Amino acid sequence: MKIGLVCPYNIAIGGGVQEIVRAMQTELARREHDVVIITPQPRVPYVDEGRKVIFLGSAADVKTPLNTTSQFSASVLTDEIDSMLEREQFDLLHFHEPWVPVLSRQILSRSKAVNVATFHAMLPDTRVAQTVSKVFTPYTKPMLRHIDAFTAVSEGAAEYLLGLADVPVEIIPNGVDLKHYRRRTAAKPAADGTKTIFYVGRLEGRKGVKYLIRAFAQLQAREPHMRLKIAGAGPDREKLEQEVATLGCKHVEFLGLIDDATKVRLLHEADLFCAPSPYGESFGLVLLEAMAAGLVTVAGDNPGYEAVMQGLGRLSLVNPEDITLFAHRLQLLLFDEDLRGLWQKWAKDYVRQFDYPKVVDRYEAVYNAALTAAKRT
Repeated sequence: MKIGLVCPYNIAIGGGVQEIVRAMQTELARREHDVVIITPQPRVPYVDEGRKVIFLGSAADVKTPLNTTSQFSASVLTDEIDSMLEREQFDLLHFHEPWVPVLSRQILSRSKAVNVATFHAMLPDTRVAQTVSKVFTPYTKPMLRHIDAFTAVSEGAAEYLLGLADVPVEIIPNGVDLKHYRRRTAAKPAADGTKTIFYVGRLEGRKGVKYLIRAFAQLQAREPHMRLKIAGAGPDREKLEQEVATLGCKHVEFLGLIDDATKVRLLHEADLFCAPSPYGESFGLVLLEAMAAGLVTVAGDNPGYEAVMQGLGRLSLVNPEDITLFAHRLQLLLFDEDLRGLWQKWAKDYVRQFDYPKVVDRYEAVYNAALTAAKRT
């Protein structure tokens, strides 16, 4: 079938939704579907050889209710959309995060294809987020009548939608490319016994990196041979570097933005991955990546991460604001080799269900059901 994957965020920069859209295109194309990504024009030139992409309008920096900055569609000419839809003749359009202005709304109101929506984000339980939710409700609710099938990546991500309409929502988790992250050789411990903790993500309040640094300082006081590698960019980098200096932490590296190959290498080299977000996560894609790499993980106990870390994985969850408990959990999962072995065995089996072919199987089933229902009407 001819499929359009609508991504409201700048496809040229990192992000969970962008990564999922690209992976879905690759897997659907492998199954001989004709798949095109529809996304705002990046503010800098973007080329991805071999990938079909249609750019509409432009991307702008916007402050989000999660206290972060994101680039998404600012404006699109309606004639441009009409021309694109007439030219492409999609059988199905799949809208990722359809409530994000303005690309999805403008395409949905003109689409004659079958329309599927996936909700990714979960707003934190704060006054600001609740206010934003109320503001967006009049914008989002009229769009729902144009959507033929609804999905969400977690129960938390479905909450906003279900607050607007009583509609059936299928929960389809995010995926991970197991082959891409799998270790090719066994990990080798550092010759001097140094243990390395690795973080990758935005450097902003909701990611909880300041709590990781504080817990690391406590742990390093007990276990001197420790190293912390922090990858990513964001508005809090200078404050986090000052936190390291104030606490007198040693062997903390701020790596800045890293490419995918470097991320995979660092996941393979580290002894533990840490994602300390206290709130604002609807899923845990970074946790799946760490599991796929065979890396033991400690994670903040927010609802999105709780949705991923089931079974033995619940041992990984900790309140990152309880610094003493956080430091002890890091120590336990770094140094208890029997427990680490059990955790890695659990993760190797558990993460298989998230392999992209299995996730795309479920989306294909949604597509086929929506197309069949549309033909009946």
